[in-house]
Amino acid sequence: MTTLAQMCAEALRRDPSQHALEFAGEWVTWGQLKELADQLAALITQSGISDRASIVFVSFNRPPAAAALLAMLAQGRSVRMVYGFQSGAAIARELAALEPALVVAAADVFSGAVTDTLRAQGAAAIALTDTQALAVEGLERQRGQAAESPAEPEIQILTSGTTGAPKRIGISHAMIARHFVGANKNYQATEDLTRAAPLFSYYPLGNISGIYGLIPPLLRGHRVAWVERFSVAAWRDYLRRHQPERGSLPPAGFQMVLDADVPPEELACLRCIASGAAPLALDVHRAFEAKYNVPILMSYGATEFGGPVTSMTLELHAQWGQQKLGSAGRPIAGSQLRVVDAETGAPLPPGEEGLLEVMTPRIGDKWLRTSDLAIIDADGFLFYRGRADGAIMRGGFKVLPDTVERALLLHPAVAAAAVVGMADARLGQVPAVAIQIKLDVPRPSASELEQHLRAHTFATHIPAAWQFVDELPRTASMKVDYSAVRELFNASVERVS
Repeated sequence: MTTLAQMCAEALRRDPSQHALEFAGEWVTWGQLKELADQLAALITQSGISDRASIVFVSFNRPPAAAALLAMLAQGRSVRMVYGFQSGAAIARELAALEPALVVAAADVFSGAVTDTLRAQGAAAIALTDTQALAVEGLERQRGQAAESPAEPEIQILTSGTTGAPKRIGISHAMIARHFVGANKNYQATEDLTRAAPLFSYYPLGNISGIYGLIPPLLRGHRVAWVERFSVAAWRDYLRRHQPERGSLPPAGFQMVLDADVPPEELACLRCIASGAAPLALDVHRAFEAKYNVPILMSYGATEFGGPVTSMTLELHAQWGQQKLGSAGRPIAGSQLRVVDAETGAPLPPGEEGLLEVMTPRIGDKWLRTSDLAIIDADGFLFYRGRADGAIMRGGFKVLPDTVERALLLHPAVAAAAVVGMADARLGQVPAVAIQIKLDVPRPSASELEQHLRAHTFATHIPAAWQFVDELPRTASMKVDYSAVRELFNASVERVS
């Protein structure tokens, strides 16, 4: 089998005039990517790190980062991701814990605490500008001890960090070559992608969705329209200029498009829109398809599984239509799924909600327990209900935040909701909720929303604190940032007695 290193090296040898990436309205050619990749490869050799040493990559969504990642993978290097959208102090703390041999990052990262940390560790550093890779002055060569590298080369990909600090999970080069690129369901072996509309990619490069949105298409010869962060304006511009048949949106993006009142004719080119990574509210799903007449194809996966394990397809959508609204489809790529009782671990029959377990050939032949609530119906369709962890124990009663959030989304004025636990001297914990109201809709009172909730859930699930926000805080992956939501309640809140 062709290795990932061989795939990346071959891609960098493409016709230098051929377009590879579109960024900020301009095309970057394969020649430009190779020039920077060659500079980086030479500097890695000059840094004196061992042939097997991992490289810490402070990732960012700009063309130099794509060239750098291809260069490191072409050398067969293990890469350890650090999110670049943090303060210098936060990046420095991560680097101190990682004990890197070499750090590659955008040039503006190397100042203050970051440089001081690397100098103290004796690490080497390479800075990326828009057109060059440059050794950081004083950090040209490794002088200290570095953390041990994995036995097999891998990318240590970051989780999205919705409930706390992001975790790193190793995805081997062999898995990326075999499953992400070789067995990618989006590409046919004989397909000519040089004239196809570019793929719109917006997830941060440091996580699995970002890797999926950049490495497989580039290695298969599919151009990529890359943005630093999703916005409705950028998505509309992409549709207008490239007229793709297939699109993608993060789950939060569907409400954003509806709120922006994008004219249906702007989406007329689309046969379907793919989405995943988080639940999509049923009323939003229904309203979007009704307005735009474009099927939404949800999928379910996780970094721990090496990517998606279920998917709704156009064929399934055409066959089942509204009967399976909200489903993430059926298992793909040889994966098996089951739902089990949270207390006993016993498998549950179709239609009952419980904890999801997954077994996928990418990882092995063992069932992996998730923290996700789900239903698998009699036809084998997965309905993802959200996370079971983060349960709030209110005086002995368990409150699942997703249950409260789903009930609130049934109110016609609510665009999004996030429920977290707050400490309470009498009950231990109580739920608190941050509410985002739809645009151009009168804001209901907390008391009105409380009455709505009482009609849809138990009294123990009624929040003790409410806060209305213009927008819920989100991670770069467009998921709700629950750590930031908790911080909101350090300020003023609206309480219901």
